[in-house]
Amino acid sequence: MDNPQNGSNVAAQIEVVEACGEWFVRVINDGRETTSQFDLESFALAYAEGQRLRLKLAEIRRL
Repeated sequence: MDNPQNGSNVAAQIEVVEACGEWFVRVINDGRETTSQFDLESFALAYAEGQRLRLKLAEIRRL
């Protein structure tokens, strides 16, 4: 499930968090925030890694 939201002009970043047995990946880029939900940690991490490569970022933040 994607939820695009307008945000402030923040540097690009990717965050991964687990809540209530589900995994969420939040991608912040160009002032936009998109959150994707996954049932499996491995899927969330694979998606986050793909986004990290796409955005040419050095790291993924795990919260």
